[in-house]
Amino acid sequence: MRPRRSVLYMPAANERALEKAKTIPTDSIIFDLEDAVAPDAKATARANAVAAVSSGAYGSRELTIRCNGLDTPWGVDDLAAAAQTSAAAVVIPKVSSVEYLTEVADRLDAAGARADMRIWAMVETPTAILDVRAIAAFWRVEVLVMGTNDLARELRSSHSAANRYPLLPHLAASLLAAREAGKTILDGVFNDVKDLDSFRAECVQGFEMGFDGKTLIHPGQVDICNEVWSPSAEEVEHAWKVIAAFEEATTAGRGVITVDGKMIENLHVANAQRVLALANAIADLA
Repeated sequence: MRPRRSVLYMPAANERALEKAKTIPTDSIIFDLEDAVAPDAKATARANAVAAVSSGAYGSRELTIRCNGLDTPWGVDDLAAAAQTSAAAVVIPKVSSVEYLTEVADRLDAAGARADMRIWAMVETPTAILDVRAIAAFWRVEVLVMGTNDLARELRSSHSAANRYPLLPHLAASLLAAREAGKTILDGVFNDVKDLDSFRAECVQGFEMGFDGKTLIHPGQVDICNEVWSPSAEEVEHAWKVIAAFEEATTAGRGVITVDGKMIENLHVANAQRVLALANAIADLA
């Protein structure tokens, strides 16, 4: 299990930000060549991202590169450069079809990418929502990334609405597709970096919906995100009790299992095993 509680976008043209990212306790980093980079800085950002991924200076953090789309002047060169790195994945914006993913995969292979380099597909258009099952099932896609800002803009919906109710049906549909395909799915960014109370509330909402983590735009959001998506000490303790009770009942041949007065079924055992696996994976990052 790979924890992806916090996934931080870092503008690859900003060398000071890249240096700071070496000390930020985020699980994953997206070195961004797209939205956060001006057109005249694209080539510099690309070179910086390649150097950062190759530096070995980011510890256990998972490193990815967000390329520009293939419909831009920079997308083809971004993919070719990323393919030559040890990045875990390329993050592809505005994925709307399996055909587009196939072109991305083919270009990665042609550029000599490792066989285990994966694609993180951004779901941020109406077409992507309507085709999200096929996108999630694509063989090279490992992670779905919700692009909630662009999705809200294209839907002409309010992204500032409390509880994000205009986006909830589309978030839920994407979650269903990710779970059907057995893939990781990341919640979208929260724009007001000073409003940490509302940010926490959105993290809790995303966690309760079932997202595996959240993409972030500011280092100040990382700690809250990590906290929300980490099992608490009480949850870990309860998980151990569930596992122990299940093993004891199985050994004794009992069909009825209770923990703290509540009936335990196989689904609770599976949830407990996942809590413990996640807690162990988080501990391994330290």
